Amino acid sequence: MDLNRMHEQLRALTDRAAVERLVTRYLRSLDEGPFDTAWARTFFTEDAWSETPVGVYEGIDAQLSSTGAAMALFERTVHFGTDLDVEQAGDRATLRWNQLSTHVLKDDGAESGERLFVSGGHCEAEAVRAAGGDWRFRRLALRVAWTQGRPPVLPA
Repeated sequence: MDLNRMHEQLRALTDRAAVERLVTRYLRSLDEGPFDTAWARTFFTEDAWSETPVGVYEGIDAQLSSTGAAMALFERTVHFGTDLDVEQAGDRATLRWNQLSTHVLKDDGAESGERLFVSGGHCEAEAVRAAGGDWRFRRLALRVAWTQGRPPVLPA
């Protein structure tokens, strides 16, 4: 095997590991915060686009405000991502993973007492190599297949 081919393979493996780490760190960050400008710049490109069951958001500022507002509805959360599938071509990767999200709603005094809200589905994403070589999400779509429990009441 020639040295150039080995270098290409090593680069592909290194990039795949970096993309997988992006997903892992992103899911963990949803549980830990804080949702500030540094958070947004760690995970998204300036022109990032996302879609959730609540809406579509364009631009890095929208990623920050929408995620911060959504996570503020919960006392605590645990997000799991599994079966990550990565298709990579140079400085771009398409991703898909299954996602299970468990949320404990903030105590809003509701009489039902039900504070657990769980959703399951998958994410489809595009990641790109940013300046400096780090990977960021350019597109991210959460596709919820099912829910269990009382969903949060969204602010008007």
